[in-house]
Amino acid sequence: MQIGKKKIVVMSLFIVVMLIGTLIYNNDYFPKRQNYLFGVTYMTMNNTFYEVINNELLKEIENRGDQLLVRDPALDIDKQIEQIYDFIDEDVDGIFINPVDSKKVTPALKAAKKAGIPIIVMDASIEQEQFVDCTIVSDNYDAGVQCAKDMMKRLKSANIVLLKHTNVQSAKDRIDGFLETIDGYSQYQIIDQGECEGQLELAMPIMEDILEKNKDVDVVMSLNDPSALGALAALQAYQYHHTIVYGVDGTPDIKTLIGNHSMVAGTVAQSPISIGNIAAQNMYELLRGKAIEKNIIIPVQLINENNITKYDQTGWQ
Repeated sequence: MQIGKKKIVVMSLFIVVMLIGTLIYNNDYFPKRQNYLFGVTYMTMNNTFYEVINNELLKEIENRGDQLLVRDPALDIDKQIEQIYDFIDEDVDGIFINPVDSKKVTPALKAAKKAGIPIIVMDASIEQEQFVDCTIVSDNYDAGVQCAKDMMKRLKSANIVLLKHTNVQSAKDRIDGFLETIDGYSQYQIIDQGECEGQLELAMPIMEDILEKNKDVDVVMSLNDPSALGALAALQAYQYHHTIVYGVDGTPDIKTLIGNHSMVAGTVAQSPISIGNIAAQNMYELLRGKAIEKNIIIPVQLINENNITKYDQTGWQ
């Protein structure tokens, strides 16, 4: 009888262990996450443009009781790639990304796609869009076109300096739009250029070096407003007063100078509020199994002294 009881106890324990193992394997033993968890990585948070996008994402996501993990690779593509793999390990429900490098980020996004994680790209497209579900950008090419056309209305000829960030597609598109608009007009000459990564603190010394080499600079075409402000600081330090500067973003800092500062010709207004809002809404649509647009291009508008009064100079659009 004792041996029989021992067998029953052993068999019972075996069954219990098997049941627990089955529950764990099926992920039913532990409670599933009740709310969504998302990850976002920006090229840098050293730019109020991305702060505004992030604020919109947080507002939409936290209002639904969900969570957003925010990461800043500080313009380091290797760090951003690592952050994406961390999101995969965290088993996030969706990834938002503003890529540091439009090409090098591809393998990490491919891995996230393989893991079944929806991906939305913001502000700058990537080279291989088959690995993402949606790309939301401003009409960056047209931003460059509008700056070039405004310049050509103001000046019959010009020596031009470009401040660039070639590794990022959105910044490249802006410069390409500018260059292709003036192509064929020999009176508009590119006399120098520099890679400043869209950072004010890099743009200023680069512009100072350019001014040491080139005494006659009529126009600075900057990929964004922070680099335009860096160029402006350098021009003022070197007591240049006739040079005009263009930016892209529509930041409050630049808008307050338009109309009051003859050197700031204009900025092309982007809408980080719209980008953040659309990104969040589309992510939730994806999670519901809804179809969304693959590419969303948001129109842009040049702000200059003629229309500055239509814009809020203390905030973003």
